[in-house]
Amino acid sequence: MFAYILRRLLLIIPTLLGIMIINFAVMQFAPGGPVEQLIAEMRGNATDSTAAFSGQGGDTQGTSSQSSSQTGSDSTKYRGAQGLDPEIIADIERQFGFDKPLHERFLTMVWNYARFDFGESYFRDQSVVDLVLDKMPVSISLGLWTTLLVYLISIPLGIRKAVKDGSRFDVWSSAGIVFGYAIPGFLFAILLIIVFAGGRYLDWFPLRGLTSNGWDEMSAGQRIVDYFWHITLPVLAMVISGFASLTMLTKNSFLDQINMLYVQTARAKGLSERQVLYGHVFRNAMLIVIAGFPSAFISILFTGSILIEVVFSLDGLGLLGWEATINRDYPVVFATLYFFTLLGLVLQLVGDVMYHVIDPRIDFESRNF
Repeated sequence: MFAYILRRLLLIIPTLLGIMIINFAVMQFAPGGPVEQLIAEMRGNATDSTAAFSGQGGDTQGTSSQSSSQTGSDSTKYRGAQGLDPEIIADIERQFGFDKPLHERFLTMVWNYARFDFGESYFRDQSVVDLVLDKMPVSISLGLWTTLLVYLISIPLGIRKAVKDGSRFDVWSSAGIVFGYAIPGFLFAILLIIVFAGGRYLDWFPLRGLTSNGWDEMSAGQRIVDYFWHITLPVLAMVISGFASLTMLTKNSFLDQINMLYVQTARAKGLSERQVLYGHVFRNAMLIVIAGFPSAFISILFTGSILIEVVFSLDGLGLLGWEATINRDYPVVFATLYFFTLLGLVLQLVGDVMYHVIDPRIDFESRNF
């Protein structure tokens, strides 16, 4: 098992590098980069100063013409840069490190990220590490509670559906599961806001945030109540789309094991249905479900929570990544991508190890990977 883990750890390096190369290329050629963002901000802020400058005398026209004639290819590379002094564009490029070739910038980024040096945000006066650590508790809180509820609902429901396969309960519960699988989480979140958060009908839950004003002055009991009051709707919105697939996976796993020969043998020995189900079937049927917990958690944490955080204005990693992408804050975008990808690859390895822990008969060493 040690050799398999070592091979998987070594495989993480080229996988992570390939993902970073693809995303680096996509982001570099996407329009509206940080240089253009700053130019647009300068254009917006320079309106009044330009009007004031135009009234200083006849020399203004000559200066403007000279500046326009000096505007070369550096300024025309960016949208909205026409008419700006090339020296200003060059200063902005140096500020963001865009004065260096693409390959040099990428190699510098890889070297820094290998040492977990993610630099500073372009548009926030804060390091990327501090930003991620500041937002992480919100996303982890959503991911943990959602994953916990998904498993607590899906496993008993899936077992019940397998035992009652073909019954009226199985048919009606399947209809609810199909509805949960079909409706997007963010759309269900909007529905919850309309119904329960003062959107149109009831005003039982807060609309945004995970804490109320005056959190610091609350007692421990009040903080717990306030926290669960705020997190109820976001977690429900994430659970609705997460429990459906896990429920059907649990049901199919149990159905597959129930028809095995060893189950018939256990019944022939006179064991009760409960002893057969939980003493023999459960361990084998739950192997794929329990071992898939790490990947399920990472999926819920870093993909399912993005739109939910945006809808409920939760200041977590999903909202941070969304705002960084919109603002072309490349250090935040690439750092969060690097962190999420690395964590996802490691948790996939943890999932494989859990297979072996739950069932030692599974031996990855005997397979060629």
